[in-house]
Amino acid sequence: MGFNWIYINPINYPGYSGSLYSTKEYDRLNPAFVPPGSPSHSLDALEPVLRQITDLGLHPMIDLVINHTAIDSPLIQRHPAWFQWDDDGHVRNPGAVDPHNPELRTVWGDLGIVDNEGSADREGLWNFWKELVLQYLDLGFHGFRCDAAYQVPANLWRVLIQEARKVNPHAVFWAENLGCTVEQTRALRGAGFHNFCNSSKWWNFHDDWCLDQHREFEDMPSISFPENHDADRLAQETNGLEKIQRQRYAFAATFSAGVMMPIGYEFGFRKKLHVVEMQPSDWEAGTMKLEMFVLAVNETKLRVPLLQGEGTLSRVAVNHPSLLVLSRTSEYAPGQLGWIVLNRDWDHAAQLAVDELAAPDKPITVLDLTLADQCSSKPLIESHLEIGPARVFFLYQEP
Repeated sequence: MGFNWIYINPINYPGYSGSLYSTKEYDRLNPAFVPPGSPSHSLDALEPVLRQITDLGLHPMIDLVINHTAIDSPLIQRHPAWFQWDDDGHVRNPGAVDPHNPELRTVWGDLGIVDNEGSADREGLWNFWKELVLQYLDLGFHGFRCDAAYQVPANLWRVLIQEARKVNPHAVFWAENLGCTVEQTRALRGAGFHNFCNSSKWWNFHDDWCLDQHREFEDMPSISFPENHDADRLAQETNGLEKIQRQRYAFAATFSAGVMMPIGYEFGFRKKLHVVEMQPSDWEAGTMKLEMFVLAVNETKLRVPLLQGEGTLSRVAVNHPSLLVLSRTSEYAPGQLGWIVLNRDWDHAAQLAVDELAAPDKPITVLDLTLADQCSSKPLIESHLEIGPARVFFLYQEP
């Protein structure tokens, strides 16, 4: 499908809850991932698998979870100074407050908060994380998705990134900054991350917040996605509308430097991914076959310089109320200009008057990106362009 990275959730031995994100022992594999018949739970079993992934032309990335451990991790007894404790002598549990209702708070009782900032043995704790990163690199991982990055001191990330790049200068660190404040994201800027997350999955294509965030952080390449493992499946939300499955992926690919999708998106899977309960038996028959579509979009993104990098996006005012039009420039295409044209209406086509783009007098190529697997790009010769329901077009100046 034209991807060049594969991102894998945590693979370590979990605590009592069984959650992938509740790590009990860092030097053992989750029993669910131990090869059949293998007597060992050693992480070394990953090495040949990661080598095969790399041989296929993919870079393997692993979740790096260092802001908490399982509440039953032996590290709590061995290194109590590494954790936050309450006045009653219990390790603190992480939690989250509902932004829409501050009285609603979720507490994860299966997790214990690591005191990366104020630990009395900060050197020992930070060295533990450094050795974990180096172990992952030695196994064959090329990058890290840094879970809840804003809950970890930027200085620690800076140390880990510097140490990793001594071993692999091309190692990539992707900050998971979803759900944090703008101020918390700003604080991560100087840590050395290569990518941030992008929240465009939740955009209604009207409000200003998404473009405002993109504008503020356009110096940081971000990764967009039509769904992730914490959200409901898009096919479930839309009752299996393939055109929205196509629209959201095509838009994500044009909006940010990187694009990601969970496995099963290409088949229209509907079961919500679950970090505790999901099993191989939950694989679905699927109702869509979008592999060639995803391939065509990804190849377009790799082929067209204007779609590379984070770029600069600006809203273009047009007369049709159903159309969202964004101009796009990119440092990879100096002097060129492109336009993302999206029809918000799921049921009706919309007409775009091309002269509303205020385009310089240069030839323009047009591609219906939502049908990238069924049609090719072509020169724009019409004065009006029909944008079908839920379609995403990309118009761009050829280099």
